[in-house]
Amino acid sequence: MSHSHILSVGASAVDITPSTTQFLSGYAHVSRYSTGVHDRLMSSALYLHDGTTEALFIANDVICVPKAMVARVRERIELRTAIPASHIMITATHTHSGPMVVGGLLSGSHPETSQPDPAYLEMLEDGMVAAAELTRQRANPGRIGLAVAVCPDIGTNRRDPGGPSNPRVPVLLASTLTDETPVAAMFVSSMHPTVLHGDSTLISGDFPAMARQYLQRHVLDPCPILIHTGPSGNLSPRHVTRANTFEEAERLGTLLGRAIEQALQRIELQAQVRIRHQRALVDLPPKPIPPVAEAARRLVKARARLEALRRARAPREIVRTAEVDWLGAEACVALARAAETGRLEGARKACMPAEIQVIQVRPWRFVGWPGEVFVEYGLRVEHQVPQSFVISLANGELQGYIATPEAAREGGYEAVYGLFAPESGALLVARTLNLLSEMA
Repeated sequence: MSHSHILSVGASAVDITPSTTQFLSGYAHVSRYSTGVHDRLMSSALYLHDGTTEALFIANDVICVPKAMVARVRERIELRTAIPASHIMITATHTHSGPMVVGGLLSGSHPETSQPDPAYLEMLEDGMVAAAELTRQRANPGRIGLAVAVCPDIGTNRRDPGGPSNPRVPVLLASTLTDETPVAAMFVSSMHPTVLHGDSTLISGDFPAMARQYLQRHVLDPCPILIHTGPSGNLSPRHVTRANTFEEAERLGTLLGRAIEQALQRIELQAQVRIRHQRALVDLPPKPIPPVAEAARRLVKARARLEALRRARAPREIVRTAEVDWLGAEACVALARAAETGRLEGARKACMPAEIQVIQVRPWRFVGWPGEVFVEYGLRVEHQVPQSFVISLANGELQGYIATPEAAREGGYEAVYGLFAPESGALLVARTLNLLSEMA
């Protein structure tokens, strides 16, 4: 049933930068504690209300938001604002230069690795709730519009620079009703934010945060900007970076920011939209884990290949791929040991059921999937249902990747580092297409 209510929009950004030294999450074999702050981490929120139905997006500059934390935050927000928990999407940018927020099976597989700081976890939760409350309080009549930027220059497929990727960057803009002053922007970038590597000890949101800084300096100051990461489990800046530095992160961030700036100029704002929701819970099939002895043999083989490439002075990106394959082989040994002791089953259960969330802001549909999913799965949805945009690392994490069957046969890092079988991706796609069909 249609209606003609004017849209209400609200936005806020709450600083979630830790004030104490933190173990920085994202790279193995590095005792990597923060020594300072390069750029502030934010919890950014956007609220939409069409007169009947509400929606709330909260994007956080952290590596992930654990499933149990999502549940607690949603419950607290519903109690304080009356926004239904199922209407709230909570995501992470996946920066590898932010605090560790989840321990899990693999965090203890390297002696350098710490555990999350409970005080920071509390700060992160409180920050999300505060962002939601502020955003709801600031809601006023407004307009929204969307355009799709294209930015192929920030990265490629990790293993094959000519392989599948998604350079499309949907950009949603919210404004005031009368003078169309920007209230918030929200974009989805399908690329690992891993310009900065294990030798960097400053807290940072990596290149997506630099894109936000560019936009706030040149286009949208002081507007909150939400950053979501699309399916990019097998995508990386590895083949386009000249170095792993803040200057390089700023270069890629500026490229992304300029592409978004061009898209913003094409947006036509509208004051009447219809918001709808759909949700499904699915159990993903477990991935077979080899015995410890077999996993150990694979580790020896991966290490030998890495050392051979280093001796041969192979190109930097090829050596890096071999390095992560070695780390994946180490993770496989940790998983094999966890399977022997029964810890693996408990970790899988903690991730299940996986939530598929669709927030439709007609005619656009934002699909939330948990975990790090290969780009091919997101592309299937977006190709079959135009105006649909998949967001990964939404409403929880899966302690690893959802790879394709082809990647599983090749046996690289991404295919090894995870708890769930490649068939999980096709299951996410099928259930998502069902939801989108029902909404149509």
